This record gives sequence, C-alpha cells and structure tokens, in this order.
Amino acid sequence: MKTNFFILFLLFFTSTIIAQTKLADKFYNNYGFVKAAELYEKAIENGDESEHNLTRLGDCYYNNSNSKQAIFWYEKAANKYEIDAEHLFRFIQSLKSLGNYAEANKWMKKFVEIQNNDSRAKNYDIGNLLKYDELNKVEDSLSIKIQNLTINSENSDFGTYIYKNELFFASARDTAKSKKYGWNKEPFLDLYQVSVKEKGFELEFSNPILIDSPNINSDYHESNVAITNDGKTMYFTRDNVTKKNKLNFDKKGTTHLKIYKATLIDGKWDNIIELSINDEVYSTGHPTLSPDNKKLYFVSDREGGLGYTDIYEVNILGNNQFSEPKNLGPKINTEGRDMFPFVSKDSTFYFSSDGRLNLGLLDIFKSNFIKDSLATPKNIGAPYNSGFDDFAFFTDSDNQNERSYFSSNRPGGKGNDDIYTVYTKVCSQIVKGVTRDRKDNQPLADVTVKLIDETGKTIEEVVTTENGEYQFTLKCEKKYTITAKLIAYSGDQVTINTNDKDGNVIEQDLYLESLIQGNQIVINPIYFDFNKWNIRTDAQYELENIVDVLRVNPTMVIKIEAHTDSRGRDAYNMTLSDKRAKATRDYIFSRGISKDRIESAIGYGESQLLNKCSNGVRCTKEEHQINRRSYFYILKK
Repeated sequence: MKTNFFILFLLFFTSTIIAQTKLADKFYNNYGFVKAAELYEKAIENGDESEHNLTRLGDCYYNNSNSKQAIFWYEKAANKYEIDAEHLFRFIQSLKSLGNYAEANKWMKKFVEIQNNDSRAKNYDIGNLLKYDELNKVEDSLSIKIQNLTINSENSDFGTYIYKNELFFASARDTAKSKKYGWNKEPFLDLYQVSVKEKGFELEFSNPILIDSPNINSDYHESNVAITNDGKTMYFTRDNVTKKNKLNFDKKGTTHLKIYKATLIDGKWDNIIELSINDEVYSTGHPTLSPDNKKLYFVSDREGGLGYTDIYEVNILGNNQFSEPKNLGPKINTEGRDMFPFVSKDSTFYFSSDGRLNLGLLDIFKSNFIKDSLATPKNIGAPYNSGFDDFAFFTDSDNQNERSYFSSNRPGGKGNDDIYTVYTKVCSQIVKGVTRDRKDNQPLADVTVKLIDETGKTIEEVVTTENGEYQFTLKCEKKYTITAKLIAYSGDQVTINTNDKDGNVIEQDLYLESLIQGNQIVINPIYFDFNKWNIRTDAQYELENIVDVLRVNPTMVIKIEAHTDSRGRDAYNMTLSDKRAKATRDYIFSRGISKDRIESAIGYGESQLLNKCSNGVRCTKEEHQINRRSYFYILKK
C-alpha cells in the first residue's frame, strides 16, 4: 500500500513539473518572458533540469538582453547536454556582449565542429574572434542597404567609375564573341557605359552599351576606367595586343596587362596611347587618379615588389611623361595581393587585399596615408566585405545618400562577378499611441509597453505617461510586435509592419480591460477535460491573472464558484464542479497565495443555469458552454 502511494505521489509530482513547463511555454510563446522565466525556474527548482527548460530559460534572458543570466543558464545547458547550434551561438553572443572573448573563443571552436557549413563559422577566425566580430558588424544606428545592380549579366561584371551620370564598367556579357577567356570560359571583357539616375534611394539605368569609342574595345580584355576631372582623358587597362589586334606574348608565352589612355574627341574616346610606365615582362593595370589629377596609382607584379601584386604611384608630368614608379610600401602593400586602388574626393585611399586581417580572399580596405604617412589601413567590414572576393570600390563623396559601389563574387549574384551598390538609408518611423481602458476608452497610466522584433527579442520597454502615452522609433521595412501589460488588466498585443517611407508616423492605441469588474475578477473561461478536474495548462495561464490581482491587492479576499451544464446526473455534476472549484483554489495556493485569501471554493453543479438548457432540453454545444463557468467574487478589497 505504501509503495503504491509513493508511486502515485511520484506520478503526481512529475505531472506537476510537466504542467509548470507547459505553462511556461505558453507564456514564452506569447512573449511573456519574465513570467516564463519564473515558471521555468520553478520547474528547475522542482528537479526538471531538462535541456528544454535550461535553454528556454537562457532564451528568456537573452530576449530581454540580460546577458549575465542568459550566460548562466546557457552554460548549465551546454555543460550538461549537446545543445543545438542555435542555442550555442546565442551563448557565444551573450559571452561576447560582456567582453568574455576567451570563453566565447572556446565555445566557438565547438560551434565550428558541429556547424562547419554555417557562414557564422566560416566568417570567424578562431584566434581573432573580437576582430572578426567587429568586421561583420554593421552600424545598428544606420540602415545600410546593399543591392545587386540590375545591369549585371550572367557573366562577369565589375569595376565602376561614374562621370556625369555615366557609369563605366567591364563586362563579359558579349556571348557573340568567338574568343573565350581560358580562365573561366567566359567571353573576354569589354568596357561598357550606361546612364544612371538616382531617384530617392533607387537607381534607374538605361540599356548598357559598348563604350562610345571606335578603338578602345578589342577582341581581348579591357577594364578599370579612370577619367580626369575635365572629362577629356580616360585611363584604362587592356591586354597587351599588337597593332593587328593580336595578343602580344613575352618569351615565356605570357600576355601581360598594360595601361592606356584615350582622349575625348567629338564626343568619342579615341587617340589611344600606351603609357610609358608599362613593361613587356610584367603586368601594369587598375589605374586610378588622385583628386587633383597629378598622380596616377596602379597595380603591378613587377620585380622589387613586396608580394604577388603591389600598388604603385607616379607623378603625371604632362606630354605623356611620368615619373619613375614608386612602390607605396608596407603601409599599403603586403606579401599577398594588393590591388584595385581608388582615391575618393576627400583623398581617402581604398584598395583590396588578401594579405591583411580579412573575412576571406580579397577584402576592401581604406587608408588616410595620403594625408597621414603613418596611417594604418582599416578593413571597412560588412556589408562591403564577405568571405569571398570584394574589390573595385568606388564612391562619390558628394552623394547625398553616401552611395558607393564595389564588385564581388559572393554567392547570390547573377554572374561570376557582380557590381553592388551600398548606401546609407537613414530611414525610421514613429509608432505612438495611448493605452486605454477598453470599457470607457479612458487613458491608462503606468502600462508597460514592449517593442519586440521578429525574433522575439525585446528591443525597448517603456511605461506610459499619466496620459497613457507611449512612443517608439522603428526601422523601416521591419515587422514588430507591441504588447501592453498592466497588473489587474488583460493585456493587448498588436503587429506593426513598417514601410519604406522615412518619417512615417503610425498611430496605434492599445486597449486593456480591467479584470476587476464590479464585485468580480473576470478572466477568460477555464476549461477542463471531460470528466476531469485537473487544471490544464491553458487554465493555469488564465489563473495567473487571478494570482497577479491578489498579489497587487494584498488584503483582497475572494470566493470561487464553479458551475456545470445540465448534461450528466445532477449529483455527479455537483460533485464534479466542487472538485473543479477546489482544484482551482489549490492551484492559486500553489502559487504562493495565502489560504486565508480564499474564503471558499464551492461547486454548484447545474443548479444555477444561465439559460433554458436544463435536463431534457435540446441545446447546442455553444448554449451548454454558457453554463460551464467559474466565478471569482471579491468579498474584501
């Protein structure tokens, strides 16, 4: 007999813990993270240290930006279980948020082991976790937009230069070409131009056409344009070709790149001249000009460099004369590939390199070395850089949207290399409103209003003013959830979808309903399983409102009534309703409410029906449902 009783006790205790977890899940799924955390902790305190409870508790604190507590629970889970990659990553993020990079590094190794195909693993160097995190971070206060240009083709398109609304670029789109480049089996590159207009944040392009010149494009490669400030001279890169438009090889059978210049004559680029800085044995290419057009920067693999390719400079002396090329030295060049230089109007020097701390392959860097000889290059980070080749940066310093362009072979493009534009879209909107009593529409003060993002993370929390007012600033083109909570009131929850209109104001009032109505605490109906009186999770969820009201009204005393419909025997219904009333009372007691706060819990069976549905009367399910109810009468406030 004792053994059977012990087994029954264990079964009851286990079912209670399971019920606590289900109730916590209910609150969690409705963004009630504080209440959920309380209930998960209660379940854990009662012995249920399941992976689900530990990680969910970590999630509760993570979503509320309490990194210290999130770390505590994630660490418990990670040390006890092989937790999934997503929770492991949140654990790492929490560690980093508190500056614990050594510990984050330890768990990052584990993350890479179980998630080696995840971009978050690929983009982090285990030995430089902090630096790589910084490179991947886009300034949160700004809305950085990146777009693949509509002019890109299925083949390579790269290199951007804009002069008076004409965009020049290199492309392998001419599939009619009989000659193919052996490296990638694409057609050889030609130079194209396209008119571009900026309307707001959008770009409009004409149809790309071959550059307006009878002699620039050949049967082989042309790329990388730079144009002088007066628009009369263009520098570009071309394969070394003979006068008969044939590839010119050195003694080893290699064709090298050379820089040429063209002059604008009657609206067309002509009078093609090879620069004296070219070499027959080494390549010279990727020209760009200083803002005053007195210097030309270029790339070469010539002897005496620091790496595979280095960046050089020459002074432009006039009459097709140039000074001796000067290597920019170790402040710019490395033992790797340093290439694609560009100088903006403010003299910021941009280039690509794979010889410095980067996210993978070529990354774009910037340096202020023109103004400061001691300046150190800085990786400009995401979204410009990725784990792939990112190069050929161009920007117009006068652009009101701070628009820039770069080229990349990152996944998701249209071709082998694509041109991208990046711009800063400082776009925000306001949502504001008043929290009101649903019954009389009067403003409610001291309501806790939360702004929640699509992942369930609380971004901001405010308490309404004495006039019930609240306000949040939102990012454009995002989805948010706004919740309103006030003790002794049923809450409200709305979804907000912002559009792309900067400064748009969204009016959104929130409506709460008092749980104390007259001499009752009114909550949603409590449901029981057929022929049972145990408190289900959905019933617990509703009864937490009773718990909250009693907690904030410490002198309040109530009584509970439970009623059934007429189906079943009268005596049975009386007994069943009484058991349900007392089960309801006992649940409230289990949440820490003193026993003297509930004067009575009585079931009245079918003795107090609200409609015609007495014994023998045909009624619908909905009509019977009206009679199945519980009341919470206030005897003392």
